[in-house]
Amino acid sequence: MDLRKLKTLIDLVSDSNVSELEITEAEGTVRIVKSAPAPVAMVTQMAAPVAVAAPAPVVAAPVVEAVPVGHTVKSPMVGTFYRSSSPGAKSFAEVGQQVKEGDTICIIEAMKILNEIEADKSGTITQILAVDGQAVEYGAPLLIIE
Repeated sequence: MDLRKLKTLIDLVSDSNVSELEITEAEGTVRIVKSAPAPVAMVTQMAAPVAVAAPAPVVAAPVVEAVPVGHTVKSPMVGTFYRSSSPGAKSFAEVGQQVKEGDTICIIEAMKILNEIEADKSGTITQILAVDGQAVEYGAPLLIIE
């Protein structure tokens, strides 16, 4: 891979909210991972200890995440999600629509290339999780097929 292209990719990852980027070309694979900044330890000087009554413990309610029912179609790459081939065109997939394995269900634009994403399972689309024109990361959920 060209060194200028590699530097451009590193700059794109560092300037965006993308945490990881992997690109495979004929010459090989390049994986760029943005590491989180190291935590900053803050030291404060306190006066002599003062007796204070301990606060009552706070018990948090358990967090229940809604787990989508059905098969989740995930993004195979980092890019921009589109539901149709052009603005104003009919969407590839709608909620309630029957799809067969291999049907085009959306497009992800990556590096000015439009990649058609196909259904990897036959069924009915029950949810569209990504927003048209939204940036998606690798593995981001796009649609639910039941």
